[in-house]
Amino acid sequence: MTDTAHTTRLAEERRMTVDRLEALQREFGQVVEASVDSNSDDEHDPEGATIAYERSQVAALIDQAEQHLSEIDAAEARIAEGTYGTCVVCGRPIPDERLEARPTATTCIDHAGAAHHR
Repeated sequence: MTDTAHTTRLAEERRMTVDRLEALQREFGQVVEASVDSNSDDEHDPEGATIAYERSQVAALIDQAEQHLSEIDAAEARIAEGTYGTCVVCGRPIPDERLEARPTATTCIDHAGAAHHR
């Protein structure tokens, strides 16, 4: 794949992530609104625990989407620097198939676990 193809793939990934993030933020707002309308005594209100759990789940998904946007930013910076598609562990090219499946990848398949353990 060319840098242009990678840039296009990352732009599509960004659009999908932004759409997901906006939907999650709307959902979070709805959950917060529901918690305002419910009994504030979570300990004795069976709905309170459910709303608190749902709020924490949506918040975690928002954090993941925001992290993915940061990864996309970093991948775009690597394209600009000319280092995109190069494994940060061994310096070998990351296969196009891996970049297609995971466009923010920083490692080849052999070193995918190693990057998480450093």
